[in-house]
Amino acid sequence: MDGTIIKKQRYPSPNPSLKVYLVTYWSDGLRVKGFLVEPIQKGSYPGFLYLRGGIKNVGKVRIGRIIQFAAQGFVVFAPCYRGNLGGEGREDFALKDRADANNGARLLQAHPQVNGEVNVFGFSRGGVMGLWTAIEVPGIHKVVCWGGVSDVTLTYKERKDLRRMLKRVVGGTPNKFPERYEARNPLSGLDELKSPVLIIHGAYDENVSVEHAHLLEDRLRELDIPFTSWIYHDLDHYFPPAVNRRTVEQLSKWLKEE
Repeated sequence: MDGTIIKKQRYPSPNPSLKVYLVTYWSDGLRVKGFLVEPIQKGSYPGFLYLRGGIKNVGKVRIGRIIQFAAQGFVVFAPCYRGNLGGEGREDFALKDRADANNGARLLQAHPQVNGEVNVFGFSRGGVMGLWTAIEVPGIHKVVCWGGVSDVTLTYKERKDLRRMLKRVVGGTPNKFPERYEARNPLSGLDELKSPVLIIHGAYDENVSVEHAHLLEDRLRELDIPFTSWIYHDLDHYFPPAVNRRTVEQLSKWLKEE
């Protein structure tokens, strides 16, 4: 059944209070890989779905990063997306592989240590994945888009270095196949969103321009969906370590607020 764990393999943890597993789980009939981080101390915790950026080996899940969030008091699950780390299938940049994020959320919803609250976090390309998960999976508590893509067509226009990959994965250009890009863009589906959104973005981001944040803000405002924006006017795609740590703490606090 989708979202069900097939196999859990213990993985080295840099934090003695947290257990890390490499997990194989069902998604769309495929065996997909992901990383699960659980607190050793028994208790009930909110869930945190970490959706990575990039594609294939670019932007892959880093254990140190997901440990940062788990240390804030979450059960964290980070899908690697289909076709990665020995998982079945092939990524298609926020179309069929959205199921891997959605089923990651379902895995957390069923986890015995999760208190019923599942939050979604998307970084970079993960921003698109996170918004779709909150649209398509009932019961998502809150959503965070950090340096997140909100419009794949805009990514094609902005990132000349990604055009070859997008043409290969999507099947052509936005001019030739606008409907294929639109099918990946969550902005048109946001009227189904029931979760508050936190937008975090560096104004000097050259990987994912701040225009993605503004498009998302405009659409959420239009639909009267509650959102909060933290736009950092002196930062780019990757925050310095001290700012990053502080932002992780602040967004974790935001997720746990009523």
